[in-house]
Order: sequence, then C-alpha cells, then structure tokens
Amino acid sequence: MRRSLITVALAVALAATCILSLFLGSRPNGITDVAAVLVGNGDDYLTSVVDSRIPRTIMGVIVGAALAVSGTLIQGITRNPLGEPGILGTGVGASASVVTGTAILGALGATSTMVFAMLGAVVAVMIVLGLGGRSQARGVVPLVLAGAVVSAVLYAYINAMVLLKPGVFDSYRFWMVGSLAGVQLEHLTKLFIPLIVGTLLALGVARSMNALALGDETAISLGFNVGRTRLVGIIAAALLAAVATAIAGPISFVGLAVPHIIFALFGEDFRWRIPAAILGGALALVAADILARTLIRPQELMVGIITAFIGAPFLLVAVRRGAVMQ
Repeated sequence: MRRSLITVALAVALAATCILSLFLGSRPNGITDVAAVLVGNGDDYLTSVVDSRIPRTIMGVIVGAALAVSGTLIQGITRNPLGEPGILGTGVGASASVVTGTAILGALGATSTMVFAMLGAVVAVMIVLGLGGRSQARGVVPLVLAGAVVSAVLYAYINAMVLLKPGVFDSYRFWMVGSLAGVQLEHLTKLFIPLIVGTLLALGVARSMNALALGDETAISLGFNVGRTRLVGIIAAALLAAVATAIAGPISFVGLAVPHIIFALFGEDFRWRIPAAILGGALALVAADILARTLIRPQELMVGIITAFIGAPFLLVAVRRGAVMQ
C-alpha cells in the first residue's frame, strides 16, 4: 500500500510539473494567456512560445526517465552505489563522436548531432562489452575497468581534438553540458525503436535483477542465468542512456541521484524500482528544466548545470543519512 501511494504521488507530481512547464519559461506569461493558447485562441507570438515548450517537456520526460532507469540497472548490476550510465562509456562515446563529426563536417545541426551522438554511444558500449563483458566468471569488475579505460582514452581524444581544432570547441561546448533547448518531437522518430526496446528489456529483467541482488550463487541456485541477466540489463541500460544522451547531451546526476532516492522510497524490489524510476527521473528533469528557464530570466541556464548543482548536494545528504544502497 505504501509503495502504491508513493507511485500515485509521483505520477500526480509529474503531471502537475508537466503542466507547469507549459506555463513557465524564460519570459513571464500570464496563466490566462497560456490557457488561451492551449485552447487555440492565443496570439501568434505566444503560440510559438508555448508550442516550443510542449516538445521540450515531452523530451524532458523521456530523457529523465531513460537516465534514471539506466542508472537503476547499472547500480543493480554492478552493485556499486556510485554506478551511473556513464560507467559504460555512453556519454564520453557520444561526445567523442560529436567532436569527430564537428571536426570533419563543421558545425552540426540538431539532427546530425543527435545521430552522431547515438552512434558514438552505441559504439563505445560495444567496445566496453567486447573488452570486459566476456569474463562473466569474474563478475562485473572487468566490465567496470573496461569502461574506465575506454572513457579515459576517449576523454584524451576529445581534449586533443579540442586543442588542435579550436573551432570544434565553440560548437561542442554548448552540447557537452546538456540541454533541452531546441529539441523537436520529430527527433524522437529516429530513436523510437531503441527507446522502446530498452524500456521493455528493463521492465522484463526486473525479476531477474531481484535474484541477482541476492548474490550470484543464490541466483544460480534459484534457476536464474546470471550472465544473461547482466547482459540484458546492460543492453537495456546502454540503449536508454544512448537515447537520452543523443537527445539532450550528457546530463549528469539524474542517473546517479534519482535511483538512490527511489531505492530509499521503494526498497530493493526492482519490480517497483524500475517503474518508479521512470516517474522519478522524468519528474526530476522536467523540474530542473523549469528552473533552468526561470532562474535568470530572460536568459536560460542549461539543464545539465541545474542537475549538477541540485543533484550533488542532494545525493550527499542522502549518503550522510544512510539512505543510499549499500
């Protein structure tokens, strides 16, 4: 009953935040003016403003949910409370690909940036799996080490490209922080399949993740295939993280902090944690985007800055109170 009530509360809070997102932005708008736009009676300028907030809100829901579910899976698979989507190299892989595309083609448009980011994230995860995913007998340590090695190499590559081609940095520096500004719903059509596949895999592996949390030997004795569970979970986490990064760039702390909050509220059962992470991640990122638009009106902050400033101290408080998983 407690979990059900919290889930309903998260759903109501998310719905209210999404509605609020349509009314709040970098320029103050009256409630009656925005309401007039929503019913089709607004002026052209305000209509264009509200129309830009609708895809931004929807994409914020998708990106936040994807990052939170990805982080939940990574923390469960690695049993590492500091685990987050970047441990698989998705963020740095996407960044390296965007830098490469910018160096070759010049400044990239929104669609081109998204395509390059998605390809780079997927390739980076494939390399990490190829280097560290074969040693299932030794658990996830080789996988984590492979992710660290690949990330270090790609970071060095990014820094070298930025130093050698200063023009690359001018374009890349805005994307690397993470932002929902300028996103369009048609971008989602190119990412719809990996998003759906990743979500279904995450929901489908929840029961096996519960067994994995008991330890490899216990999970095997219960009849679960530990290696397959890890592989499916990693694929789901990688697809969701790649989609989120392709849409909005590398956004920090949502995939790290939200899973801890969900764990504190729902306990260890992944059958509750994964659906709750969808709601919690979406709520966190849409709320952060509202702050990014309103804190320094009429200018905007990038949402990645807000998540970092809020997520870091929030997670620190949770750690001090012992609310994070052990």
